[in-house]
Amino acid sequence: MSRTKQRILVVDDEPAMREVLEFRLPPWGFDVSLASCGEEARNLAESMDPDVVISDVVLPDVTGLELLRWLKSGNTSRPVILMTAYGSIDVAVDAMKEGAQDFLTKPLNYRKLRAILEQACTLGEPGEGDDPSVAGLGPLVGSSKPMRTLYRLIELLGENEASAIITGESGTGKELVAQAIHDLSPRPGPFIAVNTAAIPEGITESELFGHDKGAFTGATSGRAGCFEMADSGTLFLDELAEMPITLQPKFLRVLEDSKVRRVGSSHERHFDVRVLAATNRDPEIAVEENRLRGDLYYRLNVFTVRVPALRERQGDVPQLARHFIQQFNRKHGARVDDLRSGALDLLSQYSWPGNVRELRNAIERAVILAKRGKISSRHLPPQLRRPGGGVRSSLVLPPGVSMAEAEKILILETLEQVGNNKAEAARRLGLDVKTIRNRLRAYKAVH
Repeated sequence: MSRTKQRILVVDDEPAMREVLEFRLPPWGFDVSLASCGEEARNLAESMDPDVVISDVVLPDVTGLELLRWLKSGNTSRPVILMTAYGSIDVAVDAMKEGAQDFLTKPLNYRKLRAILEQACTLGEPGEGDDPSVAGLGPLVGSSKPMRTLYRLIELLGENEASAIITGESGTGKELVAQAIHDLSPRPGPFIAVNTAAIPEGITESELFGHDKGAFTGATSGRAGCFEMADSGTLFLDELAEMPITLQPKFLRVLEDSKVRRVGSSHERHFDVRVLAATNRDPEIAVEENRLRGDLYYRLNVFTVRVPALRERQGDVPQLARHFIQQFNRKHGARVDDLRSGALDLLSQYSWPGNVRELRNAIERAVILAKRGKISSRHLPPQLRRPGGGVRSSLVLPPGVSMAEAEKILILETLEQVGNNKAEAARRLGLDVKTIRNRLRAYKAVH
């Protein structure tokens, strides 16, 4: 820390809370100032320039969000920690998205408060940006500011039972986020992941709800569906917007009733499952296009968690790359030590349209080729070595080209840019994955 005493401003309209913090904080190395409302907090912040601010989200004259915006406008690096009752957790989440450092729920856990303050003071010092000591959370890797914000949201969701929709581009790690939320929750049951886009439409209902013996041709025995398998645990539903629209009313009813009836059965089974859903589409646009029922979306969307694209946390690329090197050394029996500076430069400059999944594939390829020693630029995929690699190319169509041919060129060009990731190509082109697959089958049939 740059000073022996850190200046901290506590903002709360409850006298008892101010008194408790005024008593507890000085032994931890803080000079404490107190404010009972937003106006008083602003005046004190201007005169004392606090290192850290702890504020309740509900104040008599302003909202916690309004005070946060004002505090951040004067000093964007100053950590602001929020205190919130359980009834206003949604406000705390919104505030964190706007730059709050962390949150605490009342009654306060003072051991956690001290740990948060120690970290906040370290991160708030001039010249500090990312915190390399924060290596990741569960299966997630990265210490950048967007990832630290994501970790705090995950920790919040791990403490409660609310449903959530996880959004983000394909390849960003939405399932890993859901896994981390489950791992932090007190639920003793399993984590069951289902990709609705990968299930043939004719058996989606059976996969989700199960079936009894003889329910349809080939059903030689009964089978539990995903809800039953995830009982007392978490069901992660990937590609929510790809669920058949005809099945969505039944899915909503199962969520509302916490009861499921297998295909071909007259008996309902109770379950206790937390549902986390994900989509790489904008769910509100999917609702407008009637691909996703509004009532289902709003039932699941208690919280929205956005996973940042890799290009938004470019500083995490070296850490991720080294993590994957260790992983693939074990998988392939290789002895790769690290990356040469030229290879690291290429990785850091590339825009990663396929996100972490594309980086992971690139490192696996490099480990297999290098076998031992250090990875050099020649071990990396060709698109990384091209000038402007990863940057969207300017596509020029010849005059007189037909609309069908133009569509074909655009689809194939986009697929090449995203490493043949059909879901990401569909997102960029505003199409659905089935359309992309149908077009590719048609192109193949012509040739």
